[in-house]
Amino acid sequence: MCTNFYIPEGLAIGVAFGSLMYHLDGATLSAAWMLALGIGIQNFPEGMSISLPLRREGFSRKKAFLFGSLSGIVEPIAGVIGAILVIKVRVLLPYLLAFAAGAMIYVVVEELIPESQTNKKKDLMAFFTLIGFTIMMILDIALG
Repeated sequence: MCTNFYIPEGLAIGVAFGSLMYHLDGATLSAAWMLALGIGIQNFPEGMSISLPLRREGFSRKKAFLFGSLSGIVEPIAGVIGAILVIKVRVLLPYLLAFAAGAMIYVVVEELIPESQTNKKKDLMAFFTLIGFTIMMILDIALG
């Protein structure tokens, strides 16, 4: 499932906040919060990719929501690890952040898009995928 992709996301957030602690160049509190907000928004469809199939299999709404939410528990743990390790791997940070971004894109391509195409309204799902992409691009430009 998607749980293993929360690790790079948590590491990215941890690195952003850890960079503040070590006063690394270009690190700002607003940038760290915007990254956390962007990843938080992006986590909603990941949680749904776990919750909705569970609901379809007969789990109650509460249990499906709980399991979808618990799937992201590794993200704050990875965040703490990322904040601690940020100074140790300073040279590798651009590559590690690029890996984290690639992992997030992989989740969408591998998990969410194929799942959305199992629906009877494939065209509507594709349309909402485009709307979601547009919203994220607007947020990326607006929030810096």
